[in-house]
Amino acid sequence: MSEAASPPELPQLIVGLGNPGVKYDRTRHNVGFEVIDAFAQRWQISLSENRRFQGFAGEGRSASGERLILLKPTTYMNRSGRAVRAVLDWYKLSPGAVLAVYDDMDLPVGKLRLRLSGSAGGHNGMKSLIAHLSTQDFPRLRLGIGSADERDRAVIAHVLGKFAPAERKLMDAVVPTAVDALDCSLRQGVQQAMNRYNGREIEV
Repeated sequence: MSEAASPPELPQLIVGLGNPGVKYDRTRHNVGFEVIDAFAQRWQISLSENRRFQGFAGEGRSASGERLILLKPTTYMNRSGRAVRAVLDWYKLSPGAVLAVYDDMDLPVGKLRLRLSGSAGGHNGMKSLIAHLSTQDFPRLRLGIGSADERDRAVIAHVLGKFAPAERKLMDAVVPTAVDALDCSLRQGVQQAMNRYNGREIEV
Protein backbone atom coordinates (compact mmCIF):
# COMPACT_ATOMS: atom_id res chain seq x y z
CA MET A 1 0.00 0.00 0.00
CA SER A 2 1.41 3.39 -0.94
CA GLU A 3 1.96 6.00 1.72
CA ALA A 4 -0.43 8.94 1.89
CA ALA A 5 0.98 12.15 0.48
CA SER A 6 2.53 14.26 3.21
CA PRO A 7 0.86 17.61 3.85
CA PRO A 8 2.62 20.63 2.33
CA GLU A 9 5.17 22.45 4.45
CA LEU A 10 3.53 25.67 5.56
CA PRO A 11 5.58 28.88 5.78
CA GLN A 12 6.89 29.77 9.23
CA LEU A 13 9.08 32.73 8.29
CA ILE A 14 7.74 35.37 5.92
CA VAL A 15 10.46 37.80 4.90
CA GLY A 16 9.89 40.95 2.90
CA LEU A 17 12.90 42.30 1.02
CA GLY A 18 13.77 45.97 0.89
CA ASN A 19 16.18 48.66 2.02
CA PRO A 20 16.04 50.37 5.43
CA GLY A 21 15.62 54.12 5.82
CA VAL A 22 13.00 56.75 5.11
CA LYS A 23 14.40 57.61 1.67
CA TYR A 24 13.53 54.10 0.43
CA ASP A 25 9.95 54.07 1.75
CA ARG A 26 7.37 53.15 -0.90
CA THR A 27 9.98 52.77 -3.65
CA ARG A 28 9.62 49.93 -6.13
CA HIS A 29 12.40 47.94 -4.47
CA ASN A 30 10.60 48.09 -1.10
CA VAL A 31 7.27 46.51 -1.95
CA GLY A 32 8.33 43.48 0.10
CA PHE A 33 8.47 45.71 3.18
CA GLU A 34 5.04 47.14 2.36
CA VAL A 35 3.49 43.68 2.21
CA ILE A 36 5.04 42.65 5.53
CA ASP A 37 3.76 45.84 7.19
CA ALA A 38 0.25 45.23 5.84
CA PHE A 39 0.34 41.57 6.85
CA ALA A 40 1.55 42.47 10.37
CA GLN A 41 -1.29 44.97 10.73
CA ARG A 42 -3.94 42.48 9.62
CA TRP A 43 -2.58 39.69 11.83
CA GLN A 44 -1.88 42.11 14.72
CA ILE A 45 1.79 41.15 14.91
CA SER A 46 4.03 43.87 16.33
CA LEU A 47 7.35 44.44 14.53
CA SER A 48 10.34 45.76 16.43
CA GLU A 49 14.05 46.04 15.79
CA ASN A 50 15.91 42.83 16.62
CA ARG A 51 19.69 43.07 16.45
CA ARG A 52 20.16 39.31 16.59
CA PHE A 53 18.11 38.96 13.41
CA GLN A 54 19.52 42.12 11.78
CA GLY A 55 16.08 43.46 11.02
CA PHE A 56 12.61 44.32 12.23
CA ALA A 57 10.91 41.13 13.38
CA GLY A 58 7.70 40.00 15.01
CA GLU A 59 6.23 36.70 16.13
CA GLY A 60 2.68 35.40 16.11
CA ARG A 61 0.74 32.20 15.58
CA SER A 62 -0.64 30.84 12.33
CA ALA A 63 -4.19 29.53 12.00
CA SER A 64 -2.90 26.04 12.84
CA GLY A 65 -1.19 27.31 15.98
CA GLU A 66 2.34 27.12 14.60
CA ARG A 67 4.88 29.84 15.32
CA LEU A 68 4.96 32.48 12.58
CA ILE A 69 7.83 34.96 12.24
CA LEU A 70 7.80 38.11 10.12
CA LEU A 71 11.05 39.77 9.09
CA LYS A 72 12.16 42.96 7.35
CA PRO A 73 15.99 42.80 7.11
CA THR A 74 17.90 46.02 7.78
CA THR A 75 21.07 44.68 6.13
CA TYR A 76 20.27 46.42 2.82
CA MET A 77 18.99 44.37 -0.06
CA ASN A 78 22.13 42.61 -1.22
CA ARG A 79 22.83 41.16 2.24
CA SER A 80 19.29 40.06 3.10
CA GLY A 81 20.34 36.42 3.36
CA ARG A 82 22.36 37.11 6.49
CA ALA A 83 19.24 38.16 8.39
CA VAL A 84 17.19 35.22 7.11
CA ARG A 85 19.96 32.77 8.01
CA ALA A 86 20.10 34.22 11.55
CA VAL A 87 16.36 33.60 12.04
CA LEU A 88 16.52 30.05 10.66
CA ASP A 89 19.46 29.18 12.88
CA TRP A 90 17.83 30.65 16.00
CA TYR A 91 14.50 28.86 15.52
CA LYS A 92 16.04 25.75 13.89
CA LEU A 93 13.87 26.05 10.78
CA SER A 94 14.55 24.56 7.35
CA PRO A 95 14.89 26.76 4.25
CA GLY A 96 11.58 25.35 3.03
CA ALA A 97 9.85 27.19 5.89
CA VAL A 98 10.81 30.54 4.33
CA LEU A 99 8.45 32.52 2.10
CA ALA A 100 10.16 35.54 0.53
CA VAL A 101 8.23 38.56 -0.75
CA TYR A 102 9.93 40.90 -3.20
CA ASP A 103 9.71 43.12 -6.29
CA ASP A 104 10.15 41.76 -9.81
CA MET A 105 10.92 43.79 -12.96
CA ASP A 106 9.90 40.84 -15.16
CA LEU A 107 6.26 41.25 -14.11
CA PRO A 108 4.10 44.26 -15.02
CA VAL A 109 2.81 46.51 -12.26
CA GLY A 110 -0.30 44.96 -10.77
CA LYS A 111 0.73 41.33 -11.25
CA LEU A 112 1.80 38.96 -8.51
CA ARG A 113 3.10 35.44 -8.77
CA LEU A 114 3.82 32.68 -6.25
CA ARG A 115 6.39 29.98 -6.94
CA LEU A 116 7.66 27.06 -4.87
CA SER A 117 11.28 27.52 -5.99
CA GLY A 118 13.42 29.12 -8.66
CA SER A 119 16.48 31.17 -9.48
CA ALA A 120 17.18 34.70 -8.27
CA GLY A 121 16.28 36.11 -11.69
CA GLY A 122 18.86 38.87 -11.31
CA HIS A 123 17.41 40.11 -7.99
CA ASN A 124 20.24 40.88 -5.58
CA GLY A 125 18.17 40.21 -2.48
CA MET A 126 17.23 36.77 -3.73
CA LYS A 127 20.83 36.08 -4.76
CA SER A 128 21.79 36.69 -1.12
CA LEU A 129 19.02 34.46 0.22
CA ILE A 130 19.93 31.60 -2.10
CA ALA A 131 23.62 31.95 -1.19
CA HIS A 132 22.99 31.91 2.58
CA LEU A 133 20.37 29.16 2.49
CA SER A 134 22.44 27.05 0.05
CA THR A 135 19.28 26.26 -1.93
CA GLN A 136 16.74 27.91 -4.18
CA ASP A 137 14.01 25.49 -3.08
CA PHE A 138 11.89 27.80 -0.97
CA PRO A 139 8.66 29.59 -1.93
CA ARG A 140 8.48 33.20 -2.97
CA LEU A 141 5.85 35.81 -3.81
CA ARG A 142 6.90 38.22 -6.54
CA LEU A 143 5.18 41.57 -7.10
CA GLY A 144 5.52 43.22 -10.48
CA ILE A 145 7.13 46.67 -10.66
CA GLY A 146 7.46 46.91 -14.45
CA SER A 147 10.60 46.82 -16.57
CA ALA A 148 13.31 49.41 -17.00
CA ASP A 149 16.00 50.26 -19.53
CA GLU A 150 18.63 47.50 -19.48
CA ARG A 151 21.49 49.88 -18.69
CA ASP A 152 22.65 49.46 -15.09
CA ARG A 153 22.15 53.09 -14.17
CA ALA A 154 18.59 53.09 -15.51
CA VAL A 155 17.75 49.85 -13.66
CA ILE A 156 19.02 51.27 -10.36
CA ALA A 157 17.05 54.50 -10.87
CA HIS A 158 13.94 52.44 -11.67
CA VAL A 159 13.98 50.11 -8.68
CA LEU A 160 14.93 52.86 -6.23
CA GLY A 161 12.36 55.26 -7.66
CA LYS A 162 8.77 55.88 -6.62
CA PHE A 163 5.76 54.57 -8.49
CA ALA A 164 3.96 56.95 -10.83
CA PRO A 165 0.55 58.04 -9.43
CA ALA A 166 -1.45 55.56 -11.54
CA GLU A 167 0.97 52.77 -10.63
CA ARG A 168 0.79 53.72 -6.96
CA LYS A 169 -2.99 53.45 -7.03
CA LEU A 170 -2.67 49.98 -8.54
CA MET A 171 -0.03 48.91 -6.01
CA ASP A 172 -2.27 50.07 -3.17
CA ALA A 173 -4.73 47.43 -4.42
CA VAL A 174 -2.04 44.81 -5.02
CA VAL A 175 -0.60 44.90 -1.49
CA PRO A 176 -3.79 43.69 0.29
CA THR A 177 -4.19 41.04 -2.42
CA ALA A 178 -0.64 39.90 -1.68
CA VAL A 179 -1.59 39.67 2.00
CA ASP A 180 -4.58 37.54 0.99
CA ALA A 181 -2.23 35.24 -0.95
CA LEU A 182 0.06 34.90 2.07
CA ASP A 183 -2.94 34.19 4.28
CA CYS A 184 -4.03 31.42 1.89
CA SER A 185 -0.47 30.02 1.84
CA LEU A 186 -0.50 29.74 5.63
CA ARG A 187 -3.93 28.14 5.82
CA GLN A 188 -3.96 25.86 2.78
CA GLY A 189 -0.37 25.72 1.49
CA VAL A 190 1.51 27.64 -1.17
CA GLN A 191 0.30 25.39 -4.00
CA GLN A 192 -3.34 26.25 -3.26
CA ALA A 193 -2.45 29.94 -3.10
CA MET A 194 -0.68 29.64 -6.47
CA ASN A 195 -3.80 28.14 -8.02
CA ARG A 196 -5.95 30.92 -6.63
CA TYR A 197 -3.81 34.03 -7.06
CA ASN A 198 -1.35 33.52 -9.93
CA GLY A 199 -2.62 35.34 -12.97
CA ARG A 200 -5.33 37.21 -11.08
CA GLU A 201 -6.22 40.59 -12.53
CA ILE A 202 -6.11 43.41 -9.98
CA GLU A 203 -8.64 46.15 -10.64
CA VAL A 204 -8.78 49.67 -9.20
